Amino acid sequence: MTGETISAIATAAGVAGVGIIRLSGSDSIAIAEKIFDRPLTGDRKIIFGHVKNFSGEVVDEAIALVMRAPKSYTRENVVELQCHGGSVVLREVLRLTYEAGARPAQRGEFTKRAFLNGRLDLTQAQAVLDVIQAKTSAALTVAQNQLAGKTSMAIREIRQAILNSAAHIEATIDFPEDDLDAVILAEVDKNISAQIKKLDGLLKNQAAGKILREGLETAIIGKPNVGKSSLLNFFAKTERAIVTDIPGTTRDSIEEFVNIGGIPLKIIDTAGIRNSGDAVEKIGIERARDCAQNAELILALFDSSRPLDDEDEEIFKLLPNRDALILLTKIDLPQVTFAADIAKKIPAAQVIELSLKSGAGTDKLLNAITERVGVIDFEMSFVRDEREADLLRRAANHLHEAQETVRLNIGIDFVSIDLRAALECLSELTGEAVGEDVIDEIFSKFCIGK
Repeated sequence: MTGETISAIATAAGVAGVGIIRLSGSDSIAIAEKIFDRPLTGDRKIIFGHVKNFSGEVVDEAIALVMRAPKSYTRENVVELQCHGGSVVLREVLRLTYEAGARPAQRGEFTKRAFLNGRLDLTQAQAVLDVIQAKTSAALTVAQNQLAGKTSMAIREIRQAILNSAAHIEATIDFPEDDLDAVILAEVDKNISAQIKKLDGLLKNQAAGKILREGLETAIIGKPNVGKSSLLNFFAKTERAIVTDIPGTTRDSIEEFVNIGGIPLKIIDTAGIRNSGDAVEKIGIERARDCAQNAELILALFDSSRPLDDEDEEIFKLLPNRDALILLTKIDLPQVTFAADIAKKIPAAQVIELSLKSGAGTDKLLNAITERVGVIDFEMSFVRDEREADLLRRAANHLHEAQETVRLNIGIDFVSIDLRAALECLSELTGEAVGEDVIDEIFSKFCIGK
């Protein structure tokens, strides 16, 4: 694979001051020289010149950055052509690299090559995507820690500890005259317990890792004109949604990522839930119900300046057994509905009285959301996704089986088999023993230029 030279636009689509074409592969320097009017060989790494087509016409002035293997992102020869950032000129330069001998890069292929060439392990490679997609500074800190190898280091330490126990046991299998005494067996049992505890600790961070990466899906629900769009605008700190006194203004779900104390929330402002004869509004109302069913957190709004009615009752029906905060809005107006009225409907609910006009209660709301998520140590190692969590669970299960075998004194060869199975799971996690189909699936989620 790495015998071919690949090329792609490495900067985002749109107009910008600078756009970058990236090439990687053994022939990247030679290919770039075919379309660049200055030599790229020698000691210089930054060369100013012009990109020319094969008729000798100037396409753009550019700076060529030359990175020779193994001192590059992919550990291959890499050339980056920094051109002007217009989409037309970038596509033209990209086309010239293809004519000169490069092939189009696949999604994530640059990072895939960095992984295959040993610059990154699989957890670090996936962290590259998290750095790109980080929605808050805290999420970026976590992603940078993963990219620096924080999780990799934790996994390697667990693997080495398991490997030490496996080596003790396998030495006895190979040299049966050196029986494992009770002291060594006790040490193996203690070591396995310690590694199970570490794996469990990583698994406990799975939910927090998902929230930091994808955002806590939070649905704002309520009947029309209770302040749903105003609440979204409060979170977004901009006029993201239209706010009027006309019922049914919001006919579809509006999504916005917001930052609450470093925690990204995927806020969904839904259509007001009511009986409506409007066909379009009905679709929006049905989507609102779906959002309420699937959200991880519900913010249910009720207007304190109006009495509870049948439309409010429809909202109450969506809340049992759900993680929800009840917001009693418009408390700057004369109140006719109070927290005690809500408590009669949902006795255990947390009710927050709120005025988005005056700001009363907003700090209490933000604190309540933070408490729902819990305290997150952004410096910890995090499980990235369900694939990683499954491998950690399987490794822990194999260690439990090994420990049970030790305690039942069934046979040390079975202990070795269980320990090796745990090591295999951890190797698959870091990418040392992983199928090509899994690798392809992981890197297919990247953008083409990364």
